[in-house]
Amino acid sequence: MMSEIASRLRTSNLLIEHRSTRNVNEVIEEQYTFGDRLADRIAQFGGSWTFLICFGVTIALWMGLNSIQSLWHPFDPYPFIFLNLILSCLAAVQAPVIMMSQNRQAMKDRVQADLDYQVNLNAELQIRSLHLKIDELRTTELHDFFELQREQLAIQREQIEILKRRDGSAT
Repeated sequence: MMSEIASRLRTSNLLIEHRSTRNVNEVIEEQYTFGDRLADRIAQFGGSWTFLICFGVTIALWMGLNSIQSLWHPFDPYPFIFLNLILSCLAAVQAPVIMMSQNRQAMKDRVQADLDYQVNLNAELQIRSLHLKIDELRTTELHDFFELQREQLAIQREQIEILKRRDGSAT
């Protein structure tokens, strides 16, 4: 029974060791589809300073051109209704894409937390095993020490008996 438990423990240790040495990002990204990768890139760009600067410059140019052209034939006059439509469409598309990316990041975090838990559990089991081994060593050492003391006491008793006999025969 003990050998079976030890075998299962070794197998689980190897499995946990294999899982803990994997890079979670590589494992998860192997499962990504083209749409997942595209959504992540869009979300990454949408949350960058480059996007904000380009977005601000585009809006300023749009409004500037339409304000200057208002003297002639503006394609989107002052209330900028077409610009508002474009901004609304951008927000309507960008929000779900960012949420998809966040959901995938949450999935990565869950997998990483699971692997961390398994590694911690394995470490705890190994520490317990080491504690048991140390306790066994201490017990063995104490047993050997007491045996040695018994032998020393026996030798001392024999020497005392020998000395008593000498002292008794000398008188």
